[in-house]
Amino acid sequence: MSGFFSSLPNRRAIIDRRVLAERLAAIAEESADNGARRRAMVALLKQALEDGRAEVEKRLADAPSSGRIAAQATAFLIDQLVRLSYDFTVEHLYPAGNRSAGERITVIAVGGYGRGEMAPHSDVDIGFLTPFRQTSWTESVIEAQLYTLWDLGLKVGHSSRSLDEMIRAAKEDMTIRTALLEGRFIWGDRDLYDQAAARFDAEVVAGNARSFVAEKLAERDERHKKMGDSRYVVEPNVKEGKGGLRDLHTLFWIGKFIHRVRTVPELVDAGLLTARELRQFGRAENFLLAVRCHLHILAGRAEDRLTFDFQREIAARMQFAERPGKSAVERFMQLYFLHAKSVGDLTGTFLAHLDEQLAARGRRFLPSIRRRPGKLNGFVLDRGRLALPSDDFFQEDPVRLIEIFALADKYSLEIHPQAMRQARHDAKLIDGKLRRIARANALFLDVLTSPRDPETVLRWMNEAGVFGRFIPDFGRVVAQMQFDMYHHYTVDEHTIRAIGLLSDIEQNRLQEDHPLSTAIMDQIQSRRVIYVAVLLHDIAKGRGGDHSVLGAELALRVCPRLGLSEAETETVSWLVRYHLLMSATAFKRDLADFKTILDFAQHVQSPERLRLLLVLTVVDIRAVGPGVWNSWKRQLLTELYDSAEEVLRLGHKQRGREARIAGKKEEAQALLQMSDKDFARLAKRLPESYWIAEPVEVITANLLHIQQAGDAPLHIAAVPDDDRGATLVMLLAADHPGLFYRIVGGIHLAGGNIIDARIHTTRDGLALDNFLVQDPIGRPFAEAEQILRLTRAIEDALANRQKLLPKLEARALHRARAEAFRVAPNVFIDNKASNRFTVIEVNAQDRPALLSQLAYALFQSKVTVHSAHVATYGERAVDTFYVTDLIGDKIDSSARVKTLEKRLLEAARRSDDSAEAA
Repeated sequence: MSGFFSSLPNRRAIIDRRVLAERLAAIAEESADNGARRRAMVALLKQALEDGRAEVEKRLADAPSSGRIAAQATAFLIDQLVRLSYDFTVEHLYPAGNRSAGERITVIAVGGYGRGEMAPHSDVDIGFLTPFRQTSWTESVIEAQLYTLWDLGLKVGHSSRSLDEMIRAAKEDMTIRTALLEGRFIWGDRDLYDQAAARFDAEVVAGNARSFVAEKLAERDERHKKMGDSRYVVEPNVKEGKGGLRDLHTLFWIGKFIHRVRTVPELVDAGLLTARELRQFGRAENFLLAVRCHLHILAGRAEDRLTFDFQREIAARMQFAERPGKSAVERFMQLYFLHAKSVGDLTGTFLAHLDEQLAARGRRFLPSIRRRPGKLNGFVLDRGRLALPSDDFFQEDPVRLIEIFALADKYSLEIHPQAMRQARHDAKLIDGKLRRIARANALFLDVLTSPRDPETVLRWMNEAGVFGRFIPDFGRVVAQMQFDMYHHYTVDEHTIRAIGLLSDIEQNRLQEDHPLSTAIMDQIQSRRVIYVAVLLHDIAKGRGGDHSVLGAELALRVCPRLGLSEAETETVSWLVRYHLLMSATAFKRDLADFKTILDFAQHVQSPERLRLLLVLTVVDIRAVGPGVWNSWKRQLLTELYDSAEEVLRLGHKQRGREARIAGKKEEAQALLQMSDKDFARLAKRLPESYWIAEPVEVITANLLHIQQAGDAPLHIAAVPDDDRGATLVMLLAADHPGLFYRIVGGIHLAGGNIIDARIHTTRDGLALDNFLVQDPIGRPFAEAEQILRLTRAIEDALANRQKLLPKLEARALHRARAEAFRVAPNVFIDNKASNRFTVIEVNAQDRPALLSQLAYALFQSKVTVHSAHVATYGERAVDTFYVTDLIGDKIDSSARVKTLEKRLLEAARRSDDSAEAA
């Protein structure tokens, strides 16, 4: 066993087994009481474990990127503790002078522990093997050994089997088979271990290579799906995620099962890795192990998800420094993703070697994409995959580095991993001269705008490093994370996903989710413009300035090179510059305020730009990550598009104010099926501004609400609205100062998130307030119990039955993760955005009490809130209020504006020790 850890320096500084063995012998001599002996043994070994872990932690601090050393040192430490406790148990606690042939035990390490790699708080996976069924002596020894390990505070995964049981379990269960594949002798009867290893090879491994490989790859694919199916998620799982340690382990398991190798370097002799790929494997494994070890130490437990709060600390521990335009944590995560990408590259070439070893001549062992070979311009097919006729094929004509991907797209071919490896090696041939070749640019544009599957081929191109070399500005964002809680992927992965979504919309594959975008794709005059705009929209991130402005300037250089006309270039540049305009307007502004529409239309200026901007906005939002797109966002964008399209087409609204009000009344009456007299009685209670602001469905719900309220002083109703993906909460009450603030507090206490609010006053002086509310995971409140809880919480808040702010602050975000970010609060007060209202926008760190605190600050400032619009982008909240003073005028006094700004900033900064004053 010492040979297994022979490369580990100064092992006795981690744990000195000889010294500890002498102390344990003395403990046995001092007392004949087994209970006292055992307690003394546990105390001694527990201290040794703590000292050993401290030494491992010190070594990792001294060499913070040496993950393999730390992982091996931890496994060595556990080995010694297992050996010492086993010897003490069989020699002093349960001695057996004349053991039978069946009273033999071998202790083996399995899984990662068997591989000799353990993060500080990994499970200790061990197996106890006996020749036959257990005797009372073997049962006692095994039980005592396990209790000792548990008392040391170790999390133990264990099994106790006879040799026959071991073979039977390995044949029946893939997980057991894989764990035993990495079985390693720790202590006990060595002959028994050798017998078990020989039987495992002969009865489990022999002749089963193909089925093992197929099952292992299927298991890997399932694991990837569960983890998000991307190696570029910004909070990756270091162990189980795509491009993580488990992917490297899978390669080793396959090689070990087929060729019975004992170590990773032996995969080179087995023909499954080249010497260069072995170095790549080693670098990636060492880095990922280092990250995992740091994670375990910081968390104080087994933790494999690299969340934002740990990312900063690990970047500091691994000595990453800031660079212009890029923080230390972003540089650390970029290296993480480059290693994850390297794991993906290795997997591809490894499986190619595997194909050659396991497949029949000219056939594939692994499944492939359906192939339609055509004119291949010198490229060849190898088992149905696009391959190179010689290693210098790219060097003869570097344009082929682009052409291979264009052919793969055109004929729906996979690219042979050896060709991918050669492309990665030769990507350096792509220089300024090649980038100016028209044919190369035309081929790239063919891939980008492919009517087939541009996402897959662009991802291959990115994996090969060709994408970033051909478009150097894209190369700068490869593996670049966006350190916030909103974006789920790195910039390059987000961009490629957005291009895939654009293709899906164009091919009518997302018609149900995006009916408007699907319909207008046919009307777009230049497909090239929208595809290139999606490619470039985030390309200037990480440069220390406004990425929209910098990206627009960059587009003016890149587009002509790709072959776009002057007019197309100008349009792409405009789209990149304003790619956030439509979402900002739809989600942060009141679309019922006509000036909002006019200002937006003035920026857009043409129906074609409007169509392009909508599609770009949709794919940009949806490519942020799962769950970000919802029906409420779709409704707001559709409403903005329809209103702006009407203005751009006609120069003004098609119908005047009176005609629009009359039309809505007519629709609402028809939906309610009311008589003229009954409808007129209800309708006359509502002012003109109400009919303009609300859509017909809300008007209909409000009129029913008013009818049901009768003469009640307070009436609250909540109706799920599936079209908006939220619940419409309606309140009719006597208007009074602080009403908005208290309603907001009640909704939040019931667990609701407000995404929109409109406040109206009826002609007879009542407040009619509409709130769109979602549950904490973005769904409507739909169950009767949920709705009852919601309405009761609002009633309690209005009746002042509980102090709101302390209760709200107690519902804070999970602090550790949220504290990884700092959003400096900002308040913008604009008197030009609306003809009737002062528009206030507050940017701040999101927290449950925020909206209530802002609403209370507005109440203290004696302003009337007419509508509120809430948007969240991960840790950042953007809350917009349309307000007037108490007599309905804008707030234009500079003194009042400054006071209001100061009060809102204080509310936005308010920490958890805030006290409610009302």
